[in-house]
Amino acid sequence: MAAPTPPTGTPSLRPTRFGLAFLGLIVLTLIGCVNYSLSLGYGLTFLLGGVWIMTAAPLARAARGLTLTLDPPPVAVAGTPARFAVQAQTSGAAVTVRVRLRSAAGDRAQVTLQASAGQPGQGGLDLPARVRGPLPVAAAGAAVLDPLGLWELRQPLPLPAPLLVFPAPEPGAPLPPVRVRAGEGEGRARQPGNEDFAGLRPYTPGDSPRQISWRHAARTGQLLTRETDAPQGLARHLDWADTTGDPEARLSRLSAWVQTLRAQDIPFSLSIPGTELPLGSGEGHAQSALVALARQAPLPTAPVIKAGTAAAPGVEGAALRATLLALGVAALPLVLRVPVWASALTLGLLAYAAARTRRPLPPAPAWLLGVLAGLGGVALHAHYGTLLGRDGGTAILALLIALKAAETRTPRDGRLLVLLGLFLTATHFFHDQGPLTALHALLSVAVLMAASAAWVAPEGGADPRPQLRAALRLMGLAAPVALTLFLLFPRPDGPLWTLPLQGPSQTGLANEITAGEFSDLAQDDRVAFRADFAGDVPPPDSRYWRGPVFEAYDGVRWTQVRVPGPVPSVQPTGKGWTYSLTLEPTQTPWLLALDAPVRLPPGAVLTSAFQAAARPSGTRRRYLLESQPARLGVSEDRERLTFDLQLPAGQSPRARALAASWQGLAPAARVDAALAFLRRGGFTYTLSPPTLPEANRVDAFLFGSRTGFCEHYASAFTFLMRAAGLPARIVGGYLGGQVNPAGGYLIVRQQDAHAWTEVWLPGQGWVRVDPTSHVAPARVNADLRTALTRPQATAALAPGPAAQLRLRLDAVQNRWNDWVVGYDGAQQRDLLGRVGLGEVGSGPYLLVLALLLGAALLPGLLVLRAQGRPRDPAARALHDLATRLRLPRGPGETVTVYLERAAAQVPHAQEALDEVRAAYHRARYAPEDPAPHLRALQAAVRRVRRRGRAR
Repeated sequence: MAAPTPPTGTPSLRPTRFGLAFLGLIVLTLIGCVNYSLSLGYGLTFLLGGVWIMTAAPLARAARGLTLTLDPPPVAVAGTPARFAVQAQTSGAAVTVRVRLRSAAGDRAQVTLQASAGQPGQGGLDLPARVRGPLPVAAAGAAVLDPLGLWELRQPLPLPAPLLVFPAPEPGAPLPPVRVRAGEGEGRARQPGNEDFAGLRPYTPGDSPRQISWRHAARTGQLLTRETDAPQGLARHLDWADTTGDPEARLSRLSAWVQTLRAQDIPFSLSIPGTELPLGSGEGHAQSALVALARQAPLPTAPVIKAGTAAAPGVEGAALRATLLALGVAALPLVLRVPVWASALTLGLLAYAAARTRRPLPPAPAWLLGVLAGLGGVALHAHYGTLLGRDGGTAILALLIALKAAETRTPRDGRLLVLLGLFLTATHFFHDQGPLTALHALLSVAVLMAASAAWVAPEGGADPRPQLRAALRLMGLAAPVALTLFLLFPRPDGPLWTLPLQGPSQTGLANEITAGEFSDLAQDDRVAFRADFAGDVPPPDSRYWRGPVFEAYDGVRWTQVRVPGPVPSVQPTGKGWTYSLTLEPTQTPWLLALDAPVRLPPGAVLTSAFQAAARPSGTRRRYLLESQPARLGVSEDRERLTFDLQLPAGQSPRARALAASWQGLAPAARVDAALAFLRRGGFTYTLSPPTLPEANRVDAFLFGSRTGFCEHYASAFTFLMRAAGLPARIVGGYLGGQVNPAGGYLIVRQQDAHAWTEVWLPGQGWVRVDPTSHVAPARVNADLRTALTRPQATAALAPGPAAQLRLRLDAVQNRWNDWVVGYDGAQQRDLLGRVGLGEVGSGPYLLVLALLLGAALLPGLLVLRAQGRPRDPAARALHDLATRLRLPRGPGETVTVYLERAAAQVPHAQEALDEVRAAYHRARYAPEDPAPHLRALQAAVRRVRRRGRAR
């Protein structure tokens, strides 16, 4: 057995292939977070980055106490694997090490070992012995791995001596020939044999134990070997001439004969071209014969194996099951978003792949997986309309990951599944960035990194708890780095490129108004947006949140138009409000602002219809706005006013006639006349109005059903105003909002969607008129629920216990939105300004960033260093000494021998090392309390210095 030696050469720290792919994933998710302003995505990306850094930190320390033993096999036969035995021992913390061998022919072998103090790791490396002759090892190396397999500290190993491969014995070879030598009768020539005793000789290695004279050895203590002989005619002579075929076939037969005679302990001689082996027997003689056969010229040439053509190792069941379980956790939120059949197919494929690790199920045919991928893509495209958007893209991604899992065959595939699972986790932030999503992301990352740890040493066992603990520990150590980068990493205000996240609109407001549009929204209590005011909350009659403006009417629907012309005037008339608006994900550009917005966030614009608009976002966004009561469009463009008088020809003649009767009145009086008609006409407010005909729809409502929702009243009133000669249009948006007493902000839900009318009056501009408020005043004074049951109420119904709990939870959500989801470039600049760091990229900013990153890394490095030290105080002191001297203690090396070796390396510290030895022995073996001796041992270790004088 080779002596245990530490790995030699210069170690090099580098990421593994999986580590480079992991880094690529971090860069990819960071780009996505920058482009789509995914605040939680920043947190996840920086957490993964911190893990990537922390995994590299302890490798150099872990490798210091590592020693490896690499032993070649005692016998190697051509055509069979040559197993090199390897053993890893460490005097420090537990370590995972991967040992690699490469032959001159290009064959590779590797084994992963886990070793801890007192528990070495053992394994074997099988290099194919393809042909007889020397089998040189071209390269040997060890790599210390981190728990997740992201980094490796490579160190070259001393190359073992070339292994001699014996020829493979011929299967079913005939018996060796018997040759009769010269000499007949009594007194004929004798030769070595096993019949008669011929004398004693000194023992030589390789002699058979049966030939040793044990009686003589017991009496004298000296090993002697008995020699025997036999008549010369009974000996076996193995001759090259007795074989046929090519040289390798001849050597194979001779090898079979040597093996047969060795097993029977029959003497033999050997004659091959260039080599004559005299008559002999025993293990040593047979070994010499096999060596001669192995070295017989010409030596065959082994086929050169191209890099990458070696057979990949098979998938280990426990590691794959852990990965599939982690993928199931990562894909869980999709169950709430994708079609049922897509969820069933995705989870079914994962379950099938997991079942294959336990039962001999047939692998899924490649053609079947291709068909499932094609059909799934077509069905998802038909469901979502595209596979490039948010919903279709994440659904097809999950399906493709499940298909990949069903055909996973190698550890490389398993690690790829881990990366895909992390990417799938990041895509959930496109849909939601709430606290529950953040908790799910942490859980998903933990189990995926535990699965990654399982692939580092798949033969380590099926218990997932050690890997999960390692993953959670690394996440905890990386948290300070993630927090520092989350706060200080530069955040641009705009995207890197424009690629809308297609998906269903979450605001509920459409691009047109038809009957039933807003009454459908009234049954949806999801949050549309939240508004947090810097001062007092506006009164209920001022909470009109302006959205799209509808000016074109075809008799059935109202749509938006673009009317060219100068920007209309805005004349403020009162005190304004400053507020932050947190919009839920939407695919529409409208910022729901109070009338009239006078300050908009960067990148937003105010249209000629006084709509605040910004780039659509598929994620929750936070905006800072300022609004002020104002006269809008007093100097409105005449082309627009003319357009807003248009009505479809021949539609609703009774309504036209009614409005025409008011044309002799002053403009404001015409508005009052129409409102009086609604108040006195017996109209009712309901979510379930009857269906109106497409022809003469306004007449059917005003003079027939007389019941409807806000869009019915706004549409009919706007028609009457245009017929009366006043420019009018419909404004869509939201009305009201619930004040959350737990946070003092407004919650506006989808059910608060509302439509009202704007009428242009000379000298006043666009004047808001809400005809619904004259039928159901509670819609303005209270809320929708109160307006439906008590239309004339002046206050909303008090919330019950369940509603109060819901408000408290929403307050938590709102604070989360403010501090985490809404943390953007503007808030970052505000934070930097408050602490006096100036702009991003300034000198103070860069200095503080470097200092904070160093401080964030320090706790993790200290924890990792402490974990690498032994727990026993005396052993820990010796570990510290080895660290100081940079001289690792060998496995099995006693303290005395180690300290003598250390004194030879640093002779100036001889006296201090003698104190360490004495203090260690007293701490270990003294009968009294060891505490004083342990303190003395620690003090003695501190006095040792590698260079200079010991104190």
